[in-house]
Amino acid sequence: MPDTSRRITTSTLDIAYTDTGPADGPVILLLHGWPDASRGWSHVAPRLNDVGFRTITPDLRGSGGTRFLHADTIRDGSGVALAHDALELADALQIDRFDVAGHDWGARAAYTMAALFAPRVRRIAALALAFQPNGAFTLPTSFSQARKFWYQWFMSLDDGPAVIAADPRGFARIQWDTWSPPGWFDDAEFAATATAFDNPDWVAITLNGYRRRWRSDIESDPAYATLRARLATIAQLSTPTLMIQGAVDLCDEPATSEGQDACFTGGYRRVMIDGAGHFPPREQPAAVADALLAHFRATCG
Repeated sequence: MPDTSRRITTSTLDIAYTDTGPADGPVILLLHGWPDASRGWSHVAPRLNDVGFRTITPDLRGSGGTRFLHADTIRDGSGVALAHDALELADALQIDRFDVAGHDWGARAAYTMAALFAPRVRRIAALALAFQPNGAFTLPTSFSQARKFWYQWFMSLDDGPAVIAADPRGFARIQWDTWSPPGWFDDAEFAATATAFDNPDWVAITLNGYRRRWRSDIESDPAYATLRARLATIAQLSTPTLMIQGAVDLCDEPATSEGQDACFTGGYRRVMIDGAGHFPPREQPAAVADALLAHFRATCG
């Protein structure tokens, strides 16, 4: 099998990515979540490639082989930053129009790309995370959901970052152990994925991405200020959207993604995958691939 690993430079990053499938096929950007890595798509991408899609799967900022170009760049982990990274990747590859499938953090980036860069995005699929109108984070009103967000509250404590920095892999592992029903991964797969968490910016991006949601003293990159302001005005998306929800997601409860149809003016479908938790592309890749193909094939014509 040929080596499909590539690198390309944008204004901010040296991005590591894989490029698979026919070179002239319709492009799908596959964006991974947290705490995960691009290999999370490894059982879904081949199915998409087999029917003619080209898939571009980057390591997100702070993950795997992707590196910042400059030491003084603020390690901003916001959805706006991730969305802008993905757009710049498409620009660098001279891809004008594309689809996006994102899991977890990647889902937030997909929604944000549809909000801010709609002319470039044909369709999106978001896995495990609900859409956030106006890009706003709101405190869970359910004590059950608030309890599941313990890791976010822990990161928001003054002393939390030092504990996480002392054992990043251990912090990631407890999420894998508790966000889905047991038995979906083994130690070897976690170890292979966790090499992505050895990225020198993984802790900084993780902490910024979560702490900035709940604390006003966390720094954001001013380069994205205009985009953030525009996102705060967007409560609906016009991009055709598929939302894939694990029926037994033990991080983001399925109720959090219910009743959002009115947020989508260009078409919306929510698919529940029975037995899947927070990592559907890993837990049930065939079901995810089938849902994605049903959604994205409408862009081929």
